[in-house]
Amino acid sequence: QVQLVESGGGLVQAGDSLRLSCAASGRTASRYDMGWFRQAPGNEREYVAAITYNGKSTSYANSVSGRFTISRDTAKNTLYLQMSSLKPEDTAVYYCAAGTRPLSSSVDHYDYWGQGTQVTVSS
Repeated sequence: QVQLVESGGGLVQAGDSLRLSCAASGRTASRYDMGWFRQAPGNEREYVAAITYNGKSTSYANSVSGRFTISRDTAKNTLYLQMSSLKPEDTAVYYCAAGTRPLSSSVDHYDYWGQGTQVTVSS
């Protein structure tokens, strides 16, 4: 079992930066590939970024590439999402997830999910 807890969300203005964190616990947490997803009201949950269990490879959705950076601190079992140049369309609940399919963009390939953290970007 892996437990995931997100933090760092909030209300910011367009153009601002924000860093999300996801604390993972459980004996095997460090062995999982990780991802960030987001869900806006009325929309399906969508892929944002992913990182391999060892942090050596990453991937991003086109909509955030160049603005967001995913990283992880394996010693602290913590996943991060650094978001820059935020836009109103980035407003959503952001979820971290753990799975065993490296760099997958599919929600179906993730076994564990956090409760989410709200990010609101005002124009």
